[in-house]
Amino acid sequence: MPKSNRKVIISCAVTGAIHTPSMSPHLPVTPEQIIADSLAAAEAGATILHLHARDPENGRPTQDPDAFRAFLPQLKQATGAVLNLTTGGSPHMSVEERMRPAAELKPEVASLNMGSMNFGLYPMLNRFKKFQHDWECQHLENSRDLVFKNTFADIEHILKTGNANGTRFEFECYDTSHLYNLAHFVDRGLVKAPFLVQTVFGLLGGIGAHPEDVSHMKRTADRLFGDDYIWSVLGAGRNQMAVAAQAAAQGGNIRVGLEDSLWISPGKLAQSNADQVRKARELLAGLSLEVATPDEARDMLELKGGGNVAF
Repeated sequence: MPKSNRKVIISCAVTGAIHTPSMSPHLPVTPEQIIADSLAAAEAGATILHLHARDPENGRPTQDPDAFRAFLPQLKQATGAVLNLTTGGSPHMSVEERMRPAAELKPEVASLNMGSMNFGLYPMLNRFKKFQHDWECQHLENSRDLVFKNTFADIEHILKTGNANGTRFEFECYDTSHLYNLAHFVDRGLVKAPFLVQTVFGLLGGIGAHPEDVSHMKRTADRLFGDDYIWSVLGAGRNQMAVAAQAAAQGGNIRVGLEDSLWISPGKLAQSNADQVRKARELLAGLSLEVATPDEARDMLELKGGGNVAF
């Protein structure tokens, strides 16, 4: 992994598809809320905005490209932050459904999950008892018997579609095997350096968030990819800032946001994504590290630029 540039990319995952509206009144749901919260996060220092869409009536995740069109042009006009669209969508969706926004809108960056896995959200039923919408409880309960499908064929399809559009990827790796899956596609020439590896810690079904888990994933990525990759981390829930601190001290980049954690401190909900971005910046300042600007991130990741997207 390159060591010369110690500017740190802060990604902010604004709403995601894991948490439901009943869990926090601060989770952005409508296009207007997503726009406002995204712009505040960018103003606070987020380099990359990782974006999902939701049905504004009930907050349910959606991969309808028109739902993304309801906020992407406004964000593009109002901020220079890199806009990163999900191809993960929700584990309950088909790969064809999940890929539609990135295929049609041709962003600079899209996320890409690097392997099939169990994806257990149901423990949150023990913490949240009242739900505004019928789908929320079902969304969590159904994850007891859910495999988040990302086969080699799925990954190849998303890669080839994105590559044809000049889209680069945030490779989300939830376990060691996902790093080896990524190495397979690097060997086949479908992934070109420099590429962004987002190692994910603390989700049930993936690797844990122990410091040894973080170090193990970094050691494995270093061995597989050498100087060809840029390392970033996200810690789920209460692991968010602890994992970020370890990674930043070891030369990594960090992701925060209400997709990954609803909290700003033990027992206290974050009131916005910007709250978490500001906390991440304080963490980096304590390590004498600077935050990368969006244009610096574009150089680091060799992105095509915001003028070459389809929104």
